[in-house]
Amino acid sequence: MKRFALLSLVVFALLTLTGCEAIGTIFEAGMWWGIILVVGVIGLVLWMLTRGKK
Repeated sequence: MKRFALLSLVVFALLTLTGCEAIGTIFEAGMWWGIILVVGVIGLVLWMLTRGKK
């Protein structure tokens, strides 16, 4: 019984850690998309302001 408890704990830990790694990768990709979008919007606004003055 003690062996089964240890085995189930190890399996649970492996599944949980893999899930955390996947979530971390998803949030990292989302962060980069957010940075790209913010830079793009700021660039678009600046381009529209400079174009309007001509």
